[in-house]
Amino acid sequence: MINRSYCPCCLQYMIKLCLHLKSQQYNIIRWHLFVIFLLCNCIVSAFEPDFVIPLENVTVAQGRDATFTCVVNNLGGHRVAWIKADAKAILAIHEHVITNNDRLSVTHNDYNTWTLNIRNVKMEDAGKYMCQVNTDPMKMQTAMLEVVIPPDIINEETSGDMMVPEGGSAKLVCRARGHPKPKITWRREDGREIIARNGAHQKTKALAVEGEMLTLSKVTRSEMGAYMCIASNGVPPSVSKRMKLQVHFHPLVQVPNQLVGAPVLTDVTLICNVEASPKAINYWQRENGEMIIAGERYVLTEKEVNMYAVEMILHIKRLQSTDFGGYKCISKNSIGDTEGTIRLYEMERPGKKTHRDEDLNEVTKNEIVLKENRHEDSARNQNGRLYKERGSDAGIYGSYASHTPTKQWELVKLITMSTLIALLTSTRNLFLLLLPLSSTNDSNQRSNNDRERRKTKSHLNINAS
Repeated sequence: MINRSYCPCCLQYMIKLCLHLKSQQYNIIRWHLFVIFLLCNCIVSAFEPDFVIPLENVTVAQGRDATFTCVVNNLGGHRVAWIKADAKAILAIHEHVITNNDRLSVTHNDYNTWTLNIRNVKMEDAGKYMCQVNTDPMKMQTAMLEVVIPPDIINEETSGDMMVPEGGSAKLVCRARGHPKPKITWRREDGREIIARNGAHQKTKALAVEGEMLTLSKVTRSEMGAYMCIASNGVPPSVSKRMKLQVHFHPLVQVPNQLVGAPVLTDVTLICNVEASPKAINYWQRENGEMIIAGERYVLTEKEVNMYAVEMILHIKRLQSTDFGGYKCISKNSIGDTEGTIRLYEMERPGKKTHRDEDLNEVTKNEIVLKENRHEDSARNQNGRLYKERGSDAGIYGSYASHTPTKQWELVKLITMSTLIALLTSTRNLFLLLLPLSSTNDSNQRSNNDRERRKTKSHLNINAS
C-alpha cells in the first residue's frame, strides 16, 4: 500500500477560496476544487520514494561474506538507513556506517541501489535486517540472514578404537556440532552390513544406522573392522571419523588337506588356514619338534585374507626321503595357541611301478631256473638217492634277500613264491626217489611173464610129440 502526502500549496489555495466564496457559489466551485485536489495528489504521489524489488533473505556459511541489496526509486531528498531489526541497532545511514563494526560497509551506485556488505560472517550476525526510507510515515523492507556452520565432530565426546572379546558388547559414540544440528550416520568401511541384535533371537541388518550411539551386542569376529561415523547437516562438507573395532578370540587352525602325497625329487605345498585376534605368531615344525627355517629348499609365506585370517604356506622343493613324515602348523597369540597336523607320504612316480613289477618278474623267473639247475646238479650218493643241500638253499634265500624290494607287499609276494618253489621241488624229489622201486617191480614182473610163456610152450611141444 502506497502512503500519499498531500501538496501543501494545493491545500492552502483551496482553503482561501473556500473562505472568500459566498455560500451560493460554493456548490458550483466545490466540484472544481475537488478535481484540482486530485490532480495535485497524483503529481505528488508520482515522485514519492518507492522500493523496486523486495529485500531477499540470505543464507551463508560462517566465515563467508553476506550482501543485502535495497533498490529505491524517487528517493529525492530522503535517506536510506540500514537497521538490525531484532537488536534495534542502526547500522548505517545513506553511505555512512554508524556502528563500530569494521566488518560492515555500505555502497551506493549513484542511482537507486544501496548495498549492505558483511564480511567474515559470524554466528551473532544472524537475524532480521531492515532497509528503511525516512518518509512520513516511513517505508521499509526486511529480510533474514541465516548463518550456517558445517558439521564438525567433537573428538572429546566421540569414541576411538575399541577392543572387545568375542561374544561381548561394544558401544560406539559420535557427536558433532554445527548449524543446523548435524545428523549422525554409521556405516562399515568395507561396505558390509551392520548387525543389530535386539533380545535373544532378534537380529536386524542394515547398511546404514542413524543416531549418535551405535550398540553392538554379542559381537562375532565377522563384525571386526572399521566403522565410519558420518556427520552432515546440508552444509558442505560432510565430515567423518573412522573407528576400528577389534574382536579378540583364541587362535583357530583349519587344515584343508591333512594327508598329502608326492614322489621323491618333486615339489610339494602344505597349507594351513589360521584365524586369530590379536595377531598371532605362526610357524612350522616337524613332528619331532624341529622348527622349519626358510632356506633354499623351504619357502615360508603368509597370505592375509582379512583382518584376522591368514593362510600359512610351506613350499618344499626337491623332496627327499627324509622329508616324509608329519608337519605341524602352530599359531600363538596373547589368548592362547593351537596347531594343525599334516602328514606327507611318498607316492610312486607315474610309470615307475610298471617297470618295478617287470623287473621283479624277471628276477623271480631267473631264481626259479637257478634253483632247478642246482637241484638237478646235486650230488647223488652210492645207493642212488638224492639229498637236499642246505648250503644251496641258503644261497637261494640269500639271492632272494639281495633282490628283496623295500615295500612290504613285495616282500610278502617273494616269500609266497619261494614257498611255492620249495613245495614243487619236494614233490619232484619224492618222484625221483620212488622211481627205482617202480623199475624193479616192473623187471620182476617181466621175468615171471617169460617163465610162464616158456612153461606153456614146453607143454605144447610135449603134446605135439
